Amino acid sequence: MYKISNEKLPLLFAAIAENMDLYMPLEKNGQVNYGIWTKDDKAALDALNAVKSPKDVFFPQSETLYTCYKEGKKISIDPQKLCEEPFAVFGIRACDVKGIEVLDRVFLADPVDSYYQSRREHGILISRACHEPDTTCFCKAFGIDAAEPSGDVVTWSIGEELYWKPVTEKGTAFTESLKEFFADADEKTVEAEKDAIRAITEKLPYSNLSLDYFKNTPMQEIFDSPKWEELYKPCLACGTCTFVCPTCQCYDIRDYDTGKGIRRFRCWDSCMYSDFTLMAHGNNRKSQKERFRQRFMHKLVYYPENNDGLFSCVGCGRCVNKCPSGLNILKVIKSLGVTEDV
Repeated sequence: MYKISNEKLPLLFAAIAENMDLYMPLEKNGQVNYGIWTKDDKAALDALNAVKSPKDVFFPQSETLYTCYKEGKKISIDPQKLCEEPFAVFGIRACDVKGIEVLDRVFLADPVDSYYQSRREHGILISRACHEPDTTCFCKAFGIDAAEPSGDVVTWSIGEELYWKPVTEKGTAFTESLKEFFADADEKTVEAEKDAIRAITEKLPYSNLSLDYFKNTPMQEIFDSPKWEELYKPCLACGTCTFVCPTCQCYDIRDYDTGKGIRRFRCWDSCMYSDFTLMAHGNNRKSQKERFRQRFMHKLVYYPENNDGLFSCVGCGRCVNKCPSGLNILKVIKSLGVTEDV
């Protein structure tokens, strides 16, 4: 266990940035999002969550797959170069680390997505415990500990110091390269911080949200519930919930004529859109009710059914904060499966 004073963090960040890209929450135009740190950027180290999760470090919102060129009758294909250089992501909260685990099970399953795989292999996750979780957080309901997130390195902000604990081989090697910036630390201080965080978490309004209905009710019964008819009606189909969600993985693939070749790229898409998975004969889900139900069935039923009970929601609260209609997964869970006051 190590520690570093907050005033020395810019020196630590500069040392990391000399050798690799360093992603962290940055404040720009009044919004906090992950970006590549430079000495001129304003690091938002006190922000609980960025607007978007850091998932697009590994699964970009838009990325080129390959480009095709034609000269006469000759056609050549130039694949996009895979990530080959190490990079670090600092400040990932426990919910977002769990979100990456959800993505891993999608993109690293056979057939492996080589673009995602190369980024995961070269990325170093430096997670950060939540000193004071917000009332919209409900990660505990999904078995996530805000006091001790996963990662290659785990950190805690306590007073004027950052406590730093390497966890994996990758994290240990990374820490060794930066040893000059750290002093040895007493783990008792961190244990007290964990206890304080867990005490706060226990008092949050949705920490003990019951998921038993989704664990114990047959899939078809949940699918056929008459409650979907009322639940979906406030939905505007704007897709905001899917774009701020750390676990949504839907994407579309398009071709773009650059004038010099055809570039094939993929970009995030949303199951809430009427043209999502649109085929020649039309769309299998023709109503907004069907599209709305698909999103939450996937989060709470389909994904855990196929992934050892792991839910595709991490309780980050972004959809609670951002939905313009005040409609979110909490309301779905409570309406379908919770009868008691939570």
